[in-house]
Amino acid sequence: MSTTQPTRLAQPTRLAPNLIEHFYRGGDRIAGLRGIEQQSEFQPEEWLGATVSRADQEPGGAIGLARTVDGVLLRDLVAADPEQWTGTGPDHGTDAADTGILVKLLDARQRLPVHVHPDRAFAASHLDCAYGKTEAWFILDAEPGSAVHLGWSEDVDPDELDRRRDAQDSEWMLSHMNRIVVERGMGILVPAGTAHAIDGGIFLAEVQEPTDLSILLEWSVTTSTRDESHLGLGFETVMGAVSTTALPQSEIEHLVVLHNLDARTDAPVSLLPAAADPYFQLFAVAPGTDGIAPVDAGFSVALALTGAGALVPEVGTDAVDFSAGEVFAVPAGFGPWTVSGSGTVLVAGPGAGWPATLASGGIR
Repeated sequence: MSTTQPTRLAQPTRLAPNLIEHFYRGGDRIAGLRGIEQQSEFQPEEWLGATVSRADQEPGGAIGLARTVDGVLLRDLVAADPEQWTGTGPDHGTDAADTGILVKLLDARQRLPVHVHPDRAFAASHLDCAYGKTEAWFILDAEPGSAVHLGWSEDVDPDELDRRRDAQDSEWMLSHMNRIVVERGMGILVPAGTAHAIDGGIFLAEVQEPTDLSILLEWSVTTSTRDESHLGLGFETVMGAVSTTALPQSEIEHLVVLHNLDARTDAPVSLLPAAADPYFQLFAVAPGTDGIAPVDAGFSVALALTGAGALVPEVGTDAVDFSAGEVFAVPAGFGPWTVSGSGTVLVAGPGAGWPATLASGGIR
């Protein structure tokens, strides 16, 4: 009789709730999904699997950093063994705790301000940061008629934009932007440099580059001041990161996709436009009757959206049970894996080719 023991793999780690206090109202749908009690009407975000913290705090602050259900910082676990967690060595051009992605739940009960995020080239040259902040939204729920505002509907004069920004003319800014009515199952890519805002009534999962870099064109609806709205660079410098050219409908069509979140399939389904792939990836994993093709090995954040089941490694026997609302950090060392059971799991991971694309500067 063989005495060989089954291979024991690095295990997905359950993450504790990580609600973030913010200036805007919301969070009840996050609390409902996660099965927790909302402590304030101003907890509209949860940062999932975050190894980076919020920017608006003292150096070394821990707001935003994810913890396991045992209270351990995920950042510390990843930094202690990056090869196991992300499949990289201890130095891959960033810090050892870098996972290449930041995932959030965002439940807005009021409109968010018009703002912009810098791209990698601007962040590298002005902020000594390898990442910009391209992001994407996946709509989990939306009140009828709720919309996102994405890019300018026509070219705007930079001097006019400066004047409207200084006057905090919200109506002018919104009237010059593309308005996209959203619905459940819609995935929207927001390229860095693009002005954007989100209406109240929208509940979404956000995947983005792992930074907290925002340029506020409209700070008057926030608790921030003008001096806190330009990344410490001054508006004369930071407006160089803001696109003033129109985002035409022909381009928007390549930034928006729609999926049926109730569908059961036999392979992971990409939920974002193809243009997102170099930056991050988001899949729905919802097994059909014939099983499911595996999720590729690599670091990921997994959110059990509905149902129950297990995360099952392709090699080994150590499956991890889940129920709706649970969140896991899945290490690269878990190998390829599948989902069993009735659940639907959202799986977010870094961009294709990461971290080589980051080190090479191949994405701008």
